Amino acid sequence: MLKIEKAPIEDCNKNTELLQTGFWGKHKMSFGWHAEAFRISRESPKDKDFLLLALTRVFKGGFAFTYIPFGPQVPEPEKDTGPFLKNLAGALFPSLSIKPVFIRFDLPWGRQGKAVKVPGLEPEDRFVKAPVNVQPASTVILTVNCSEDDILAGMKPKSRYNIRLAFKKGVTVIDAGMDGLKQWYDLYRETSVRDRIAIHSFEYYRSLFELAKTYGEGAPAIKLLLAEIDKEVLAGIIVAIKGEYAWYLYGASSDRKRNYMPSYALQWRAVRMVKENGCRYYDLFGIPPAPDAGHPMHGLYRFKTGFGGNILHRYGSYDVINKKLLYYAYRAGESIRRSYFKKVVKKIFR
Repeated sequence: MLKIEKAPIEDCNKNTELLQTGFWGKHKMSFGWHAEAFRISRESPKDKDFLLLALTRVFKGGFAFTYIPFGPQVPEPEKDTGPFLKNLAGALFPSLSIKPVFIRFDLPWGRQGKAVKVPGLEPEDRFVKAPVNVQPASTVILTVNCSEDDILAGMKPKSRYNIRLAFKKGVTVIDAGMDGLKQWYDLYRETSVRDRIAIHSFEYYRSLFELAKTYGEGAPAIKLLLAEIDKEVLAGIIVAIKGEYAWYLYGASSDRKRNYMPSYALQWRAVRMVKENGCRYYDLFGIPPAPDAGHPMHGLYRFKTGFGGNILHRYGSYDVINKKLLYYAYRAGESIRRSYFKKVVKKIFR
């Protein structure tokens, strides 16, 4: 049995995952999402209370769904993951201010090595695997609270070589902040055309930086690093830092002078930066599920795994259904959109 009560969304800043913080909820509220926070307690005294951020989107006609990004932030229940999620959703449905057709959990749990399905999930029509994963299910996580020599030793030889090559060719990396955001976004649009990815408006990224400055206690540090040569910007990345964790959120690169390896210089500077900020982990945020040379993002897999670290395969997105007819109508449309994005354009959801 779960006990659930409303909480200020600022309380979620205690969560370690960026997408489960009150800060992230506030950011998403500026772009059409309704954010709510809940404090949830369990019967067993050994299980601590936890805070959950829920984001609800309403469409024309009143259709709504709720999204739980990388939550709940608790250890995975042993062998009872499926029943636990169903009980959690059952407590959430009546507690949400806007009643959703379904709740989608982007689960934080998974396995190193081969991904597996959610334990304890029995075939049924109200708890199903979502047709799409909102966030990338697989990622690379670097441990950075060690010496730089140890971090470099954990990389693949080609990555170490490319880092040295970038600096040898004269690539410099600057912490540009908001002043460099327009340059970065122009490059990001260029990247979106080349790599066929959908991106947010400039205002979305500007708002992220502004909120980090004005939010107060609990805000992450949002950093923009640009790689340049002779004042020409070749690549740039946005990194978030909070407590022991850092996340590589967005990256842009030019087709020009790619042989100068600016992206390697950027990531090495980011690793050093998050290490200097006292972080323990740096999440490179998304790779294809396997080293498949035929995958359109295989280059991204090679790039990120080249920095070493551990590959984590999360379970991905699962839906708990409240209204079956509306859900399956939406799911059919979502499958069509998925096919379109897979063939024509890749979606950015963060």
